[in-house]
Amino acid sequence: MPSDDFEQIVSQHYESLYRFALSLTRTEADACDLTQQTFYIWATKGHQLRDRSKVKSWLFTILHREFLQIRRRAVRFPHFELSEGIEDLPTLSPEMVNALDAARVFELLGQVQEPYRAVLTLFYLEDYSYKEIADILEVPLGTVRSRIFRGVVQLRQSILVADTPPPRPAPEPDTFVPHWLNLSPSGSMAGGGSI
Repeated sequence: MPSDDFEQIVSQHYESLYRFALSLTRTEADACDLTQQTFYIWATKGHQLRDRSKVKSWLFTILHREFLQIRRRAVRFPHFELSEGIEDLPTLSPEMVNALDAARVFELLGQVQEPYRAVLTLFYLEDYSYKEIADILEVPLGTVRSRIFRGVVQLRQSILVADTPPPRPAPEPDTFVPHWLNLSPSGSMAGGGSI
């Protein structure tokens, strides 16, 4: 593969791949390693891709496969059908949503469990369709829908918890100090006289 072509692919897709990797790994170093590994695989196997319009989804698929392999996932995620529980979702006021900045949302997204975090990132941050996400993650379309639903539930819970102010500490009881023990630094009593 010509180096100009490789550099162009890296410059076009590095940021979105890194963002996806960070949402999966939750550490900058691991996200960087995962992104680098993805581009290494592109450099060695990218020539096998016949349809060049699918480079981005191919890269996302490879990155996700590598993540799963690194994590040595022995058990596939269970398939959940989308339930009718939308009315059970906690409600978020527009004020709460507007008060969140992108960094805070990304931090809260990191608290969502991994199978749900991946689909939320691809859907909301990368604007992939359900079908494209199913292809990238190599899961059924119904699984994508259920993971988005469950991920949104977890994300909303995290936002609600983050918006709840911490409890105030109980006030300490007043400590009674007899006036005759109230000594100044010089060793004399605060009221005058000496010991």
